[in-house]
Amino acid sequence: MLSFIGTVLILVLVTIVVIRFMGKSALAQFTPHDLTALFFIVTLAIKAIKVEGILQALIGIAIVIIIHIALSKLSLYKHLNRFVIGEPTILIKHGKLIKMNLKKSLFSLSELLSSIRSKGYADVTNIQYAILEPNGEISVLPKEESMPVTPKILNCHVDYSGLPIAVVIEGKIQYENLELIHKDKEWLLKEIEAAGVSRIEHIFYASVRDDDYSLTVDNGKGKIGTVE
Repeated sequence: MLSFIGTVLILVLVTIVVIRFMGKSALAQFTPHDLTALFFIVTLAIKAIKVEGILQALIGIAIVIIIHIALSKLSLYKHLNRFVIGEPTILIKHGKLIKMNLKKSLFSLSELLSSIRSKGYADVTNIQYAILEPNGEISVLPKEESMPVTPKILNCHVDYSGLPIAVVIEGKIQYENLELIHKDKEWLLKEIEAAGVSRIEHIFYASVRDDDYSLTVDNGKGKIGTVE
C-alpha cells in the first residue's frame, strides 16, 4: 500500500511539472503535437499505476484531491504562486513584439498573431499590451486610439434597455422566471394570445424584458412577434 501511495504521489507531481515545463502554449491552443504530447503523458502516467481493488482506487482519488487542494492553497501565497501557477508574460509592449518572451514561453509568433486576430486586432502596432496569462489565455489591451468607441467615451446617455427573462423554453413555462418579474401564468397566456399564438406548446422560446415587460415570442423558425 505504501508503494502504491508513493507511486501515485510521484507520478501526479511529475505529470504536473512536465506539463508546466511544456509551457503555457500547450494550454492555450491545442495544436496536434500539443494534444498528442499531453495525451501520451497522462496515459503513460496512468498506465504505470496498478490499482488493485476499490480501496486502492479510493486512496488514489483521495491523494489526487489532496495534491490538488494543497497546490491551490500554495498558489495563494505570492512567493509560491509563480512556481505553482506561473506568471503572466508580456508578449507585446507598446506595439512591439518581445521576441525573448515569446521564446521563453514556447509561444510561436504565428500562434500569437492568430490569437490577437481572433480578438479583433490584425495590426500589432495597435496593441498596447498583449499578455500571456498563466492559464494560457492571451489578454489584449489596445492603444487608446484603437479602443472601441463607447457611449461613455462619447459622453452620451444610454437608456437601460432591459434584461430579457426567459418565460417559455421549448413549450414549457418557466414559473421561477415569471416570479422574478412579478407576473403569473394568466398574465403570460394573455400576452401570448396578443402575440398571435394560441398554445404554449407552439412556442420554442419566449422572453419578457424586465423594464417594460414587453414579450418576444419565437416559434423556432423565426420570431413571431413582440408585444409591448
